Amino acid sequence: MATESPVPTPVPTPVGAVATPEHTSRWKRLPVVHQLRTSVGLQRGMLVAGLVLCVVFLVVALLAPVLAPYGWAQLRADGELFGAHVEPNADHLLGTTVAGYDVLSRVVWGARTALYTIVIGVAASIVIGVVLGLVSGYFGGWLDRVLVVVSDAIYAFPSLLLAILAAIVISGGQSSMWGGVIATAVSITVVFIPQYFRVVRAEVVRVKGEAFVESARVVGSGHVRIMTRHVLRNAVRTLPLIVTLNACEAVLTLAGLGFLGFGIEPTAAGDWGYDLHKALADVTSGIWWTAIPPGVAIVLTALGVTLVGESLNDLADPRLRTRRRKALVAGEVGQTVAVPGGVLAAGPEGVGGLDALEGPPPDVVPEPEDGPAEEPAEEKDR
Repeated sequence: MATESPVPTPVPTPVGAVATPEHTSRWKRLPVVHQLRTSVGLQRGMLVAGLVLCVVFLVVALLAPVLAPYGWAQLRADGELFGAHVEPNADHLLGTTVAGYDVLSRVVWGARTALYTIVIGVAASIVIGVVLGLVSGYFGGWLDRVLVVVSDAIYAFPSLLLAILAAIVISGGQSSMWGGVIATAVSITVVFIPQYFRVVRAEVVRVKGEAFVESARVVGSGHVRIMTRHVLRNAVRTLPLIVTLNACEAVLTLAGLGFLGFGIEPTAAGDWGYDLHKALADVTSGIWWTAIPPGVAIVLTALGVTLVGESLNDLADPRLRTRRRKALVAGEVGQTVAVPGGVLAAGPEGVGGLDALEGPPPDVVPEPEDGPAEEPAEEKDR
């Protein structure tokens, strides 16, 4: 005789009630924090490694006056010159350059210069690109066609060539700190604007046909209110991915300018590209400490920003996103209780709770409480 499975006591649910998931705090819904909580395996490792490198870069850039033992153009301390090509020692942990600058101080101050370039260049690109994409996608017409053609034409210009031209026009090729930063920012802004423009425009074209936008028009909302309150917030969700990749391009463009000799003067600010350029002759002489620190700084900064961007891209794409282990998912999909007029509620028992609610399997027929079971119809006929 089969034993009937015990049926759990249903949880009373008010008629018409709707079970909502636990409220998630706003902090946990931030772009990077949300992806960090949902990532697993290799994707989480890449994202964490990238975030660590980016945090180190930001801390060094913001605390450069505290972390740098000397100024970026300081040549002497206590009335004594540092000297050229001094090997790493207690006073100069990474040695000195051919010009007598402290290598560690130049690397630390160079992080602040790179941060200025990223903030100015990427911020200008976002503002201009988002505004143009929003207006072009919302209104369409001849303005949309002209902007699309112009954005496609800009892709033919390499960012480094534009940076060289901007550096020559702004300060004749040898610039101050802000001259070099602005020259780099102008070049990457011109190149990055089409990226933000195309992404935002495509999203605006999709969103402006939704029902909530039509409802806003019906109730009399103006174009500015619809674009800023309803369309814009739904069209900029993928921008964090582009920002991270463009930040890496900004660092490499600034370093390329300095390496080619069109960067910032050493007396104006720290520049990793300039220091790497001046260290080329030292490498052939066996002097390694002038080239490795700025080169490693460029590589680690670009690597950290790239890892964050690629990880966010993988997590945003359902085809590339790593799913959570089935065991974890089974723990979330639990005992289900169906109440007429209510909803389904999940518990901690997993899918096993479903069998208990559905009753015994079809091939198990419980015996009635009163008397033996009736004979089948075929036996009666016999």
